[in-house]
Amino acid sequence: MPATRPSGHPHGRAAPMIVVRLCKIALVAAIALFFTLVAFGNITDYGSNWPFVRHVLSMDTTFPDSKLRWRAITDPALQQAGYLLIITTQVIVAALLWLGCARLLAAVGTAGFARAKPLAVAGLTAGLLLYMVGFITIGGEWFAMWQSATWNGQRKAFAFIAMIGMVLLVLLLPEENARPEG
Repeated sequence: MPATRPSGHPHGRAAPMIVVRLCKIALVAAIALFFTLVAFGNITDYGSNWPFVRHVLSMDTTFPDSKLRWRAITDPALQQAGYLLIITTQVIVAALLWLGCARLLAAVGTAGFARAKPLAVAGLTAGLLLYMVGFITIGGEWFAMWQSATWNGQRKAFAFIAMIGMVLLVLLLPEENARPEG
């Protein structure tokens, strides 16, 4: 009869748990890579997304008779500040997620894995807030982006929210074989 292996042995119960944890880390890294590339693109090719931000804030492509146009921001300096805030948030989210990945990797085989999650959770939450508050709520509702046939980024924002949200939920799920941490 084979000997029973302790749960910490690589071929015991801990092996499946480590695989699940590595999958969680890979998902967080995928979102970190996404934000890294988005921020890098916005920094190195600032002009590509600049028209989007400028048009949404100026509300110049919303319905011509819209009673909401009083909300428009047409000052170029304020528009630039809004775009820089978006890019800065993307950089911060990427940094939090990469640091979170490093912390999770360092704790992957330990009882402290759950305690290593907060940076990744903070990064994912900040990413969700960027698209939920920045794009859907402020851009979509306050600046009536939904009225624009040309500059409506709500569909993309919803896709990003779904992607980031799923990873956050997966990360927060406890591992089946994990013992409670004390």
